[in-house]
Amino acid sequence: MKRYSTTKLDATKTLVRKQGVLRARDVSAQGLPRSYLQRLQEQGVIERLGPGVYASAGFEPTENHTLVEAALRVPQGVVCLLSALRFHQLTTQTPFQVWLAIAIHAWRPTASSPPLRIVHMGGAALTAGIEMHKIEGVNVPVFSAAKTVADCFKYRNKIGLDVALEALREFRASKDWQHDDLWRHAKICRVTNVMRPYLEVLA
Repeated sequence: MKRYSTTKLDATKTLVRKQGVLRARDVSAQGLPRSYLQRLQEQGVIERLGPGVYASAGFEPTENHTLVEAALRVPQGVVCLLSALRFHQLTTQTPFQVWLAIAIHAWRPTASSPPLRIVHMGGAALTAGIEMHKIEGVNVPVFSAAKTVADCFKYRNKIGLDVALEALREFRASKDWQHDDLWRHAKICRVTNVMRPYLEVLA
């Protein structure tokens, strides 16, 4: 019968409760064996949310839980486009995939849970406008509302011009509206000429 150190078991339990949701690799990073997660699961102290992802027993996921799972599985990714629009409440769309931006030459993740929609970006288009949001105890990188709206016009062939226009209208009416910030990101995404006539109508 496998013997477990009470001290390490308690340390693993504390780590899960402190972080809310964590990966098995987070436990290893603290010098704790991953097998202790299985032991705590058998005891009913924690539960497995997905492959290599755990939380305290009784954990109730938020509406943004899939973003947390995506961030844990693809740490280098940034929530973008439809998923970012939904997060910022700038769309009526409910994407069944998590949209993530990653570097152009980055390894393309193959995770099936949650389903991912990968968009490759490079340079300032990938690094500008990133906000860190604490969701379920996890830091999740999400593009800002202004950056997301600009991205929607850049990738209008992927998501549809109607979605981009809805996002622009909703952003224009929101408390976060900043024309200069939107225009800065429009320049980064090289969509100033595309967006200008629509902004003039809304002005």
